[in-house]
Amino acid sequence: MALLEEWKKIVYNEKTNRGELEKLWNRYFKLEQGVYEKLLVNPDEEVTGTVKELAEKYDLSVLEMTGFLDGINDSLKVPNPIDTMEEDTVVSLAFDKEKLYKNMVDAKADWLYNLPMWDDIFDADTKKALYLEQKKSGTVIVGKKIGRNDPCPCGSGKKYKFCCLNKK
Repeated sequence: MALLEEWKKIVYNEKTNRGELEKLWNRYFKLEQGVYEKLLVNPDEEVTGTVKELAEKYDLSVLEMTGFLDGINDSLKVPNPIDTMEEDTVVSLAFDKEKLYKNMVDAKADWLYNLPMWDDIFDADTKKALYLEQKKSGTVIVGKKIGRNDPCPCGSGKKYKFCCLNKK
């Protein structure tokens, strides 16, 4: 069985006691923060290795490393084959700094996007701009509703009710 399937079976198990799952996630988030603290100290270094080697490097279990790789995958320059990876699969942690920051904001992971290491990567204005850009990307702007008696937007010159409203 692929590592990602095993990881998901554990962390998304509906039969597990809610308190146990909460403990598991809190522990994982602390471990995840530790890995990011190390990665962000030298953000331009491309860290590579097998899943097992990286797990040992960052003091994680192989499954915890799998969870980490699942979380960071959308922020990588080249995504890893997370659906099929095993312990001996070679993976890379080369991340796009802006994507990673915005994905942390999107995940509402304030304990990650507020890490002090970001101050050495982006100035305050850049962080604010990335934050706002990410928040706005999820905002849906609804256009003005066309009234029945308004001119038809197709440009025919007719009222909407006598033109395109009836073509739907």
